[in-house]
Amino acid sequence: MGGFFSTVAGQIILTFLEALALIVPLLIAVAYLTYAERKVLAAVQLRKGPNVVGVFGLMQPFADALKMIFKETVIPAGSNRVLFILAPMITFGLAVLAWAVIPVNNGWAIADINVGILYLFAISSLGVYGIIIAGWASNSKYAFLGALRSAAQMVSYEVSIGFVMVSVLLCVGSLNLNDIVLAQRNVWFCVPLFPMFIVFFISALAETNRAPFDLPEGESEIVAGFFVEYSAMAFALFFLGEYANMILMSALTTILFLGGWLSPLPFAPFTWLPGPIWFIIKILICLFVFLWVRATFPRYRYDQLMRLGWKVFLPLSLGWLVLTAAVLMATGWLPHAA
Repeated sequence: MGGFFSTVAGQIILTFLEALALIVPLLIAVAYLTYAERKVLAAVQLRKGPNVVGVFGLMQPFADALKMIFKETVIPAGSNRVLFILAPMITFGLAVLAWAVIPVNNGWAIADINVGILYLFAISSLGVYGIIIAGWASNSKYAFLGALRSAAQMVSYEVSIGFVMVSVLLCVGSLNLNDIVLAQRNVWFCVPLFPMFIVFFISALAETNRAPFDLPEGESEIVAGFFVEYSAMAFALFFLGEYANMILMSALTTILFLGGWLSPLPFAPFTWLPGPIWFIIKILICLFVFLWVRATFPRYRYDQLMRLGWKVFLPLSLGWLVLTAAVLMATGWLPHAA
């Protein structure tokens, strides 16, 4: 019995250390993504960006974190206090939990489960609760309007994302994220499934409430939307959750369409870099496009956003799914799950 408990305790400690090894770099990456965004936007707009706090402004994220920690958390008088505080915790917690199944190299995942895609579907579907609860608990018309916008937006684009993922799964025959990457050894799925790659990336912008789809935070009409009543660390958790979701969607784009940790070409010098480095490089490229789009495109109107989701992306992704299945069936390439 003692051996059993020691084995269980060892497994718990190992899982905790694995989670820590993933969460700490993720939090640092989120902090420096805010710095990178300011620098990219500054370069596009011909200004300097952060350049005072630390060398080249590199300590700016830590200065921001320090400011948020020491600011007072203001809770509106008519709000539901418990839900008001719980909402940002839900948003940030789900953004971190989703990383449990993301493989950064062959077999390198905290939980290498056979239904990794379903797990991500479940986590992303729960993400809307944090935003809805925040908007409702704030007891503010603007916050509630932003929450409703965000919920409608996430639901609209999750449908298209689902069909895109099913198109990829048809080509793989497995729900395991590791298997999806290994299936791209000969050709990355961004080549044969190029339209779905574009649909997925644009839907990822909408899913994470990023420009030009940042309507839940529309400054001109709803004054920052669902987190308008939040301050200090409660606001910081929403902020961290959004940026963690950006990194997550970039990682998912990399896994589904860009070959994950696989090198672009199977010969030197490309094979010299280890898999995790290629994985990080591809995520950084996707994140740069996220920031580039924000600096380039104006915000959509809400009716344009809904029309794009329901009248363009939904029929396109559904039609491509049927076409992919037909081609795989006709050519005999339809894989069978092991």
